[in-house]
This record gives sequence, structure tokens and C-alpha cells, in this order.
Amino acid sequence: MIYVGIDVAKKKHDCYIVNSDGEVIKDVFTISNSREGFDKLFDAIPKDSLDKVKVGLEATGHYSTNIVNFINDKQFPLVIFNPLQTNLFRKAQTLRKSKTDKIDARLIALMLHMSDFKPYSTSSYQLSELKSLTRHKSRLKENMARYKIHLIRIMDIMFPELESHVYSLNQASTYMLLKTFGSKDAIASAHITKLTNILKKASNGKYSREKALIIKNAAQNSIGYDSKALSFELSQILNFITIYTNEIKSIEKEIKIIVDELDSPLLSIPGISYGLGSVILSEINDIHQFSTPSKLLAFAGLEPSTFESGQFVATNMKMVKRGSSYLRWALLEAARLVAMRDKTFHDYYHKKKAEGKHHYVANSHVAKKLVRVIHHLLTNNLTFKPQN
Repeated sequence: MIYVGIDVAKKKHDCYIVNSDGEVIKDVFTISNSREGFDKLFDAIPKDSLDKVKVGLEATGHYSTNIVNFINDKQFPLVIFNPLQTNLFRKAQTLRKSKTDKIDARLIALMLHMSDFKPYSTSSYQLSELKSLTRHKSRLKENMARYKIHLIRIMDIMFPELESHVYSLNQASTYMLLKTFGSKDAIASAHITKLTNILKKASNGKYSREKALIIKNAAQNSIGYDSKALSFELSQILNFITIYTNEIKSIEKEIKIIVDELDSPLLSIPGISYGLGSVILSEINDIHQFSTPSKLLAFAGLEPSTFESGQFVATNMKMVKRGSSYLRWALLEAARLVAMRDKTFHDYYHKKKAEGKHHYVANSHVAKKLVRVIHHLLTNNLTFKPQN
């Protein structure tokens, strides 16, 4: 076998090639993150052994995307190591504290040689697209959340009383109110008929003339501070929130198209729809790379940590929280919703609560049970059927 270890960086990659007899075919060399660099790597591999090549590299986020696609195009078996694996392996090899890109390239090749790691499973085009969209959506929602926090900050200065008179500052009717008038003073001097019509239309009839009078009176007696700068900032914040809201809706339409094409049994589970289902499917990728539910649990970082030494066994250990944070969030959120809709999960949640578990701990137990169900459904392509 020919083992190729690659240490990935943004603009260059360090490579090391060795055979199964320990003979160095090409000592550590550097290639650029370009077509020329990739071709240089391919030329360094003996052409009479292309069917015996195994490549390994460390997971480095998006920096490794292009080199991974190149390796897949060449149809070389690829192993992607968790940085924790390489770090522990490095410490096991020497007591010296040393880490360089060249050392890591050799280390990865040695790991390939010494252990039988499972090759990386390439995503289908649909799952790859889905993963890109769901993570992009997550980033947009994080940005929008920051602007919503800024909105609360601005209103605490401009019109602090408003929050107590509406369901939420971050709702359609409040946005429309602030977009239309832009300041406390403008609301205070607004014609009551105009104010009523805006609130009534934006709230789908939930807010009446009475609510308009309450808000107008609160504005007239507010301790808030108005300024052109704050009004300008408020206007921009509302525009950004609108832009992010519209873009997220556009992404959700694309996500729905792909999820419908996949026709996964995952969506048959009550409480899991396109939003959570798309994240779970894209992060799992190929369910067959997880031979047991426990491995899927570990990948999501939901398994509890363990500590034993001699006769001592630690209890109340926290979950490890390693692996895909996106998948962990989606599973915990799905567990909460499934427990509200399915009797079996509902009873299991309350059983854990009766044992004295905190809500979050009980929900994590539901998530672990849900992982077992998801693994079974996806592995066998079965539809979820509620238990009587």
C-alpha cells in the first residue's frame, strides 16, 4: 500500500508519501493550493501503484474542500481524521511538545499505516448542497439575531415603555410601527386613525384602536430619548432584519426542494419537518458510515463522558459535546418537539423528569432515544410508526 499524509492549510499543503514497508517514497514536500499543486502531488505518487493508494488528512473546515474533491476525482480511498485523533496520536509518539506542518504530514501517513480507519464517505450531490444551504441559513440566522438584539438596545433608549405594551419588539406589527414612524415623538404625534390602521393590518386584526391609544399615550409620556442618529440606526437595523428574513425564506424554499427530492423517512417522525430534517440529514450524510446508534450519538457529541480509575467510577458526567454542533442542536430541538407530539417520547420525557432530572437532562435522554429511532429508520428506509 502507498500512504499519503497531507497537512492542510489555506494556501499550501504539506505532503508525505510512504509505503507499507516503511520506505519513504517522497519525503515531506509542499504543494500550493492550486491546480498546479494538486498535479504535483499526483505526479509524486508511483503510477504503477495507483490502485494501492490511501490518502489521509486532518479535518480543517473549508480549507480542505478543494483537495478532498481532487482526491475523490482520482478515486483514491480517503480518511479524514478528527484533530483530536491526530493530537492524541502525536502525544503518544513522543513526550516532546512539538508540532509543525511537516511533522503532521508524517504523522497522518503513520496513522494510515498503523490503523484501519474507515474511508471517508463522499456526499451525494443533494446532501452536499443541503449541507451548504443549511449551514448558510444558520449563519444568516445568527446575524439576524444580532440585529434583533441591537433593536432591543435602541428601543431601551428611544422608547423603553413600548416593550411592555406589545407581545414582542421583534414581531411584524412592531416592525411596521417603527418603520412607519421611526421615533417616539412621531408615534406620540401620529393621527390615531393612521396608527390604528397600521397596527391592525400588520397584526392581522389582533391590535385594535384601544391598543393604538395605549401605545400613543405611552409615547407621549415616555422617558425615552430621540435623536436623528438613533432614528437612522433604527431604520438601518429594521432594513437589515427585513433583508435577512427574506433571504432566509429564499434558502428555505431551496432546502424544501432538495428534501422533497431525497424523500427521506426522517420526515415521518412527528415534530421533524424541513427545517430540522434538512440539518439532520445533511450532517449525518451517509447513515451507513455509522454501524451502530452509539456511533451516531458520538458523532453528534451527545454521549456522556466517562471517567474510571481503579475502584472509582465518576457519576453525573457531562455530555462530551464533540462532533457536529449543528447536528447536536438539531437533535436536541427535535427531541423537544417529538416529545410534545408522540406519546412514547412524551412518556419517556416525563419518566426522566419524575426521576428528578432537569428539563435539559431529560431532553438529552429523549434525544438519545430519538437517535436510535433515526438510525433504525434511515438504515432500513422505514417510515416512523407510533407505538400504541
